[in-house]
This record gives sequence, C-alpha cells and structure tokens, in this order.
Amino acid sequence: MMGAGIGSFLNVVIYRLPLGISVNNPRRSFCPSCKKQIPWYHNIPLLSWLLLRGKCAECGSKIAFRYFFVELLTACLFYASLGGLVVGLMGSYWQPQIMNDFKIGMDHGMGMVMSFVSACIGLGLLWTVVELGKIAFGRIREKFEKPQAWSIAQPDENEPPLFQLGETKLGWGDIYTRASDRLVLHCTSLQVNEQMFSNVRTEIKQHTMVVHTPEGGEKFNLEGVKKLEGTATEMVIPREAMGFGDVLLLAMIGSFLGWKAVLFTVVAGSTLGTLFAVGPRLIGKTEWGSRIPFGPYLAAGGMIWLFYGPQFLEWYLGKLHLGQ
Repeated sequence: MMGAGIGSFLNVVIYRLPLGISVNNPRRSFCPSCKKQIPWYHNIPLLSWLLLRGKCAECGSKIAFRYFFVELLTACLFYASLGGLVVGLMGSYWQPQIMNDFKIGMDHGMGMVMSFVSACIGLGLLWTVVELGKIAFGRIREKFEKPQAWSIAQPDENEPPLFQLGETKLGWGDIYTRASDRLVLHCTSLQVNEQMFSNVRTEIKQHTMVVHTPEGGEKFNLEGVKKLEGTATEMVIPREAMGFGDVLLLAMIGSFLGWKAVLFTVVAGSTLGTLFAVGPRLIGKTEWGSRIPFGPYLAAGGMIWLFYGPQFLEWYLGKLHLGQ
C-alpha cells in the first residue's frame, strides 16, 4: 500500500514514509517490514486491507489502520459532491419553496423537477467553461532559439519531482492535473538512464514516457528511470482551466438553491475570487501565474445567495429599472 518513484509520489506524501525514496531509488509498492513487493491482487484499496485483516500476506506484519482510513477518506471526499446532488433533490421535494426564491406556492413534484433542471444548468455551465478552457488554455507552447538544458529529478524525498528548464522549475503537480496531461519536448539530445538519443520528440506523462525516433517509439516506465535530462528547442506544457470538482460543486448548489442561485454564484464567486486573488499578487505575496482555487469562492457565492441573494437581486433589478 506504499509506493515510490516519479509515478507514485502521492503515496509518499500521504503516508510520510522516511524511506529515502527518489528517482535514484525507485520501488513499487512494498511491505515496510519485509520489503517484499506487494502484488496487484494484494494492493486493491480498502478491499485488500480487509481481506488480509490488516497484515502483510508475505510476513504477517501488521499494516497500520491509517492506510485504510486515508483510502476510505479519499473515496468519501471524492464522491461527496455527488451525494450532495441527491440530498439537494430530496430537500427540494420536501421544501419546494426553495426553488421558488423561498416563497410558498410550488408543489413537491415541481420542486424536485426544478432542482434537477437547476443542477443540470450548473453542471452544463461550468462544464462548458472547462471544455472551452481546454481549447483556449489547454497547453503552453514555447520555442527556443538555442537548445535549452532540462532535467527531471527529485532532490528532496519528501517533495514531488521537479522539472527544470533553464531557470524555470515546475513541480509535478504544476504540470499534471488529469490523466491525459503530457509534457512534450523536442529534444536535440536526450539521456534516459544510460541510453542516449538525438533529435527526438519525447512525451512524458505522469507514469510513463515515449521517445519518438525515426525508427518508431520507445516506451519507458518512469519508476525505472534513474536519470532523465537533455536539451530541447521546443516545449509544450499542459494547462487545466478548471477542475471538474468545481463543476460538481456548482451542480450541487443548483440542486439545493435553484437556477437563479447558479447564475448568482458564478458571478459572485468570480468577483470574490478576483478581489481576493489580485491583492496578494499586487503586494508580491503570490506569483501572478499561480492557480486560484475557485471552489471556496463558489461556496461563498452560494452562501451569500442563501442568506441575501433574492433580496440583493430584487434591489439590483430595482436600481436598473430606476436607471432607465
């Protein structure tokens, strides 16, 4: 239930194992007592721990409950938005006035229907933003007049691997946010362990890499790579506009509060995110290129609507009417 190497740093972060793990010491999942590698059929999250009664199948040593707990907590948090959608639908059936700006007059069935429609609006709205963001900002392409030296290494065993090109350093999490992400480098020279390549294109994913040569492609598992460096004339880095968790969050807000709340939450969340993100950047506390977590601002926008949204909307529309 533990891993190492470039492709499995996440487990090292979660469990904080002082095992000296790095790209110079790659290992697969193994027992901390007998050091035997754990086969896949004994490494199934949650199920393997239960079937083996919290013990290593090889030596019988106890595997701490915290591993099971972390896996269970991760699964629960991943599906919690989805569960919120169901609760929102049920709540809108029992209290349909929520779907009618907190006024009486909507029956139970229509309340659930409006909850479902509002959730779909929230899901579709941000999903469209995510897909358009992939098209507009899905990757960054840079070309260099002269070949630039680059490398991937893990100098600190408690930190993720680093990609360095010239003076630029990027953590693994800064590059890879989804399974399809890949770092593409057009290399004048490339060294993978003791193997040398010239004038090739390499595609590096979270766990694997492919070196494209005139003769074909050669695939490497990053867990077995001890040295990875070269020089490049072009680099393509993936970029994620927004995480899918934000999409599910807005759908859940819609299922609880209605379609007007969805629109209000997007505007309010964007406004709050801009205000709170610009300040630290202006005073140099945060880099301009760093990511902005949108989820907390969406949640704040939903809370504002819950307590003051309809009143604010009525006031704002009244001001527009007076302005005309």
